[in-house]
Amino acid sequence: MTLQEFLEGIQSASGDDLLFLGLPALAGLVLVVVALLAGDGSDAKRQKRISRIKGDGPKKAATAQAISIRKTTTDSDIKFLDALIKRSLPKPDLLRTRLERAGLKISLGVYLLINLVVGGTAAAASTLSGFIPLPAILLIGFFVGLGLPHLAVGFLGKRRRARFIAYFPEAIDLMVRGLKSGLPITESIKVAAEEIPNPVGSELQQVTDEVKMGAKVDAALEAASRRLDIQEFNYLTIALSIQAETGGNLAETLENLSDVLRKRRAIKLKIKALSSEAKASAYIIGALPFVMAFMIHITNQHYLVPLVEDSRGHLLVMLGLTSFAMGAGVMYKMVKFEI
Repeated sequence: MTLQEFLEGIQSASGDDLLFLGLPALAGLVLVVVALLAGDGSDAKRQKRISRIKGDGPKKAATAQAISIRKTTTDSDIKFLDALIKRSLPKPDLLRTRLERAGLKISLGVYLLINLVVGGTAAAASTLSGFIPLPAILLIGFFVGLGLPHLAVGFLGKRRRARFIAYFPEAIDLMVRGLKSGLPITESIKVAAEEIPNPVGSELQQVTDEVKMGAKVDAALEAASRRLDIQEFNYLTIALSIQAETGGNLAETLENLSDVLRKRRAIKLKIKALSSEAKASAYIIGALPFVMAFMIHITNQHYLVPLVEDSRGHLLVMLGLTSFAMGAGVMYKMVKFEI
């Protein structure tokens, strides 16, 4: 195909064809930008190897580490994305905290690019149907681009929270053993950070690093509790703060805390087992209206037409969905327990 034939083909293409061709191209361009941003780590490693070969002293290594810390706290390396984040996000700190709770070490610029890629892919996939209008395609891309990464971050955050709660009593037990053997609390936290798997190990290691940088133990733990927002970790922070002010046997206090956390987790698992039957019944009952409507539509397509075309049908559908939402909310409250 010559260049002239290619240009004539573009001129004869319709708007939907151009949209179908342009959105994947835009998504590919965004992927390239994400790949370029993700490649910043190789430059840091290469600079580290050069510094080691040149025999730079600890002063230059500390300077490089400080530059690396400043680089990771920025939104992105692109000024346009930084300006867009500052203008479009009313509370970017909340989104940073949410990403940290999910264990994602990415900047807000990379997260915004992921939203654009997901939204562009969803819009491009919507054009395959052939009957969805352009405004609906743009709305689909917008809501999918915002909603799907948000749900993914929430799922990863819940999974990381569950893993933290599962391993946290073991970390406290290691601290207790270290205190009984004569180690200070800072060294006990360091040992627990080295022995316990992530995410408990990584969070305790960050607390240890902050203490090495000059922060107090209670201040570092308080910062970690704000970052994690896990009630079990708040108990540890409160126990150490009270012990630092009043004194007492810290090993015995942490041992009692570990026992309480284990019993608390056992009660949660028991409640989950007892309420699983009610949850399964709620899922089945909640899915029945939609499944029956789909089956009726397949067997007799004209049976449900009045619900769509008649105003009285619209009123009945709204009443049905309202009562359905109220019933789902009541069943959710019945099986939801806070320990």
